[in-house]
Amino acid sequence: MIRRVTVPSLFPPPTYSHASVVEAGTTLAFLAGSVPLDAGGRLVGAGDPVRQAEWVLANLEEQLRAVGSDLEHVVSTDVYVVADDPAVLSAVWDVVEASGLSLGPHSSTLIGVACLGYPGQLVEITATAVVPDPSAAAS
Repeated sequence: MIRRVTVPSLFPPPTYSHASVVEAGTTLAFLAGSVPLDAGGRLVGAGDPVRQAEWVLANLEEQLRAVGSDLEHVVSTDVYVVADDPAVLSAVWDVVEASGLSLGPHSSTLIGVACLGYPGQLVEITATAVVPDPSAAAS
């Protein structure tokens, strides 16, 4: 259902694939950016990009569950971090790796940005995932 591709003629990515291929006829879910807000709309992890990344990933898991998917079936992400320091980007990526999201490994882009949509927000992750066919899992 998902074929992960690392291109031999390109520099090998450390923990992600250059491409993910999904065959036609598969259901895909395109998830809006997962943000570090709790169910009441309060910011979690003010000033702490690592804590925010953990919360964003927990929220992403909820989004995936709601559409019948999970972290294992994510094929692509964009990880946005308010930072201009590669060490901060690296710390957030470490959280992404530890989450199990990159087990595929999925295709991803890690992006340092100037600001995000909510006051104090430091991390946001968008994702595309395959929604497995429940009847295929049963057989």
